[in-house]
Amino acid sequence: ESSTGSVITDEQTKLKRAMNSETIIPKFAFMDPETNYSLPAYQTACGASDILAHLQERYFTTVQHNDLSDRLLESCMRNIIANAPLALKNPNEYRYRAELMWTGTIAHNNLLDKGRIGDWASHNIEHELSGMYDIAHGAGLSIVFPAWMRYVYKTDIDRFVQYAIRVWDVSLPLNDKEGIIETAIERLEAFYRSLGLPVRLSDAGIGSDKIKEMAATAMVGEREALGNFQKLNAKDIENILRLAL
Repeated sequence: ESSTGSVITDEQTKLKRAMNSETIIPKFAFMDPETNYSLPAYQTACGASDILAHLQERYFTTVQHNDLSDRLLESCMRNIIANAPLALKNPNEYRYRAELMWTGTIAHNNLLDKGRIGDWASHNIEHELSGMYDIAHGAGLSIVFPAWMRYVYKTDIDRFVQYAIRVWDVSLPLNDKEGIIETAIERLEAFYRSLGLPVRLSDAGIGSDKIKEMAATAMVGEREALGNFQKLNAKDIENILRLAL
């Protein structure tokens, strides 16, 4: 309702691509949480997953010294983690729907982009997944994001440790950085599962037969690499999808 983003899929070629332009932002938008009461639980879960992904894409940046937007992003992530399960249990409760809707707006209106460069590899990898298969975007993201994290965390271990401590309350000894990070990823996966979402390709009935094709298609359109946190080529994308099996 307040973002610059849109996505379109070519059903014949299975190519799914994003479009971003300030011209598509509405002049105003009426946002009424009551309109979401009738959403099925699975669609609510997928929406929460996408909101969390919008926040995580912005959080994992190589730009340093952005403490204010770091903490705003962390607050929004914690709000989704707290309220998404409550919205599923109480679908007609205004306050939980309102928290999701308001956080979803803040997560994707570019306010939290200021002074930083987001990653967006996970979104682009997921576009190949939901372009090829009949899977909801949020469900694809719950599969891709943990695998992406396990693949790229060494690019900036301290950022992942910060994420683990501030978002997931991981309290392992600070000298066990890899243990801290893996615990956070496991808690992320447990959160997705608590919403009824898949965290592996196999959970969604997807095998390995199209992985090479999806990795290659992800680079179509004069793309030299995906992502900004760590630049990914087709082989990297293939490796991430195999981690997600």
